Amino acid sequence: MRRARPGAPPRGTGGRALTSVGAGAGFDGSRTTERGDDRTTRPEQTAVREERTPSKLWHITLSVSGADTPLKEVRRGLEQLAHDHPFLLTSRYANDHAEVRYWEEARDLHDAAAVALRLWGEHRSTARLPPWEIVGLEVIDRETYHQRVAEGYGPPPAAPVGVHPY
Repeated sequence: MRRARPGAPPRGTGGRALTSVGAGAGFDGSRTTERGDDRTTRPEQTAVREERTPSKLWHITLSVSGADTPLKEVRRGLEQLAHDHPFLLTSRYANDHAEVRYWEEARDLHDAAAVALRLWGEHRSTARLPPWEIVGLEVIDRETYHQRVAEGYGPPPAAPVGVHPY
């Protein structure tokens, strides 16, 4: 806890105060630059548009498989993965395979798939996941997911959020 006089500025600021600055008229994603020219009296405006691809939600189903591992270890690893990666919807597991479902936000299918393919390997040591290989990956956009579920032929509805045995 810091001890100071009431109203005294924090140490190291030298009495400087932070103030908010308005975003300005060009905050909508475009930048406007004014160029003055010695030969002309009116400034010329040039608009520079930054292309931003809006991100989308992708439903990911990642399937992994490998050597038999005690169910308690598999469950504990998947629970830790769910804690480390809070977007996880559900995980199903057996002693030699597992399936993880979650939503990923990405620009396109390629980015979503790349992130999904790294998930198991990047969390293998921190979550103490089994040394299994990725054997399947499904990446579908949000509209397709909801269409499949509505028509009754999509992925089976996720079990209640959490980690569940097959």
